Amino acid sequence: MTKNRTAMLDLFPEVEKPAEITPGRKLVAKAAALYVAASDHFQTRPVDELRLGFDGISGDFHAGPTRRSGGREPWYPRGTEIRNERQLSIVAADELAVVAERMDVAEIKPEWIGANLLIEGVPNLSTLPAGTFLFFKGGVTIKVDGLNRPCRLSGRAVAENAGMADVEAGALLFPKAAKRLRGVVAWVEKPGTIRAGEEISVRIPEQWIYRA
Repeated sequence: MTKNRTAMLDLFPEVEKPAEITPGRKLVAKAAALYVAASDHFQTRPVDELRLGFDGISGDFHAGPTRRSGGREPWYPRGTEIRNERQLSIVAADELAVVAERMDVAEIKPEWIGANLLIEGVPNLSTLPAGTFLFFKGGVTIKVDGLNRPCRLSGRAVAENAGMADVEAGALLFPKAAKRLRGVVAWVEKPGTIRAGEEISVRIPEQWIYRA
């Protein structure tokens, strides 16, 4: 073995418990429904298509290249301008049905919690890893940033729209009931127009658990 080869191996020493690597995979899904929010409110309404630019959905509440930090980013003072990785909110009907059952309400509609896409065909949607690509048949590409953690603001919207007797209790219950079931957030990598019913090629990257 050459000296250079030995030196390179020293940079990657063997460990007692090597990381378990899960290979990447592909899925076929569908954009079952699309939604857009007014510029002044996070709740959305159904539409037939979404026009996306590098800033996200044109005119949407969450559009823009940057956003202001909030409770999800405690490492910054609230209101700090940061990169907007939350341009789109994606949910699945089967996960929302579980949350509705836990909250003892008849249903939770995607628009109540500000969703932009309702996707069919992806098991355990909320656990899609960061870096997952969604390639839409019409040419749009969006990239998953990660889990969308539920908050009391969405919980209040659910409680009010579902007609819960105690709105405050519903707002507090939602973050617990929807933990890891709230879907994912994503950003636009390749702009264009998404249409309801469009086929999606989902490309999940190789995954591993980091060990120091």
